[in-house]
Amino acid sequence: MRSFTLLTVCLLQCTAIVDASSAEAYPAKALRLIVPFPPGGPADALARLVGERLSASLGKAVVVDNRPGAGGNIGMELGAKSASDGYTLVMAPAGNLTVNPFLYRNVPYDVARDFAPVTVIAAVPNVLVVHPSVPAKTVGELIRYAKAHPGTLNYSSPGNGSGAHLAGELFKSMAGVDIVHIPFSGIAPAVTAVVGGQVQMMFAGAPSALPQVKAGRLVALGVAGPKRTAAAPDLPTLAESGLPGFDVTSWYSIVVPAGTANEIIARLRTEIAAALAQPDVQEKLAGLGAEPIGNTPAEFSAMIKVETAKWGKIVKDANIQAE
Repeated sequence: MRSFTLLTVCLLQCTAIVDASSAEAYPAKALRLIVPFPPGGPADALARLVGERLSASLGKAVVVDNRPGAGGNIGMELGAKSASDGYTLVMAPAGNLTVNPFLYRNVPYDVARDFAPVTVIAAVPNVLVVHPSVPAKTVGELIRYAKAHPGTLNYSSPGNGSGAHLAGELFKSMAGVDIVHIPFSGIAPAVTAVVGGQVQMMFAGAPSALPQVKAGRLVALGVAGPKRTAAAPDLPTLAESGLPGFDVTSWYSIVVPAGTANEIIARLRTEIAAALAQPDVQEKLAGLGAEPIGNTPAEFSAMIKVETAKWGKIVKDANIQAE
């Protein structure tokens, strides 16, 4: 029995030594960063920025691999089924981790089972905007007008289940108003519809909304995130404007296949956080309308649980299904 115990201890020690030496040798080859969306969008832009900095700090190439389709589910499934050796990373937007499992009947991956969180790279604040014809200059005035005219205000979105759609449903629920969802086939036509007055309001990402606000074509009422945005510091949050706890923020993260060594996850998070602290990276993020995050895997894990519970309820209550 004593010999068996000693053998077990030796095996555990040897395993620890192998794991440590493997982590120290990492990376020994190029890394792949899967982006579940086409080139040119915010997820792709952030992936290429992070990939470039990781390549420089790790000393190995980071190859961006765009795998679009099915609302991001194709790329996410590929990542879920990849080897957990630290050489496959996935750029995962918030919706793919916290919303898609409720929107689609057969999601080909399980977030908790198939992925390990590394860090949230950046967040893009959303802004509530209205057409200038709407008689409201504050969130409170909009709520009062909507309550006095139920079913007459329309809000646009890039499609069913999009962040803008969910933001509108959360607003309906928390403000107790009756507004009508009008889905479009992308963010550009959704914004254009509000600018043209065919639709009265929407929640749009700051990069899409604020230029129209500055041009006088839209009126911004509030920031949908937990804090004000540097791009419009005088604009209050919806939480400040009478809807405490209102938070709809578009964020983008890095996850890896479940089972990836903790040492490798910690290394990746450290390198990404260091890159996000660089002034030129922050300048590039600001140009994308994004704000750096770089939280720990534990913080990110807790964030996923909170957001999943929140959006799961919204999707179910509003009976939202993917188109």
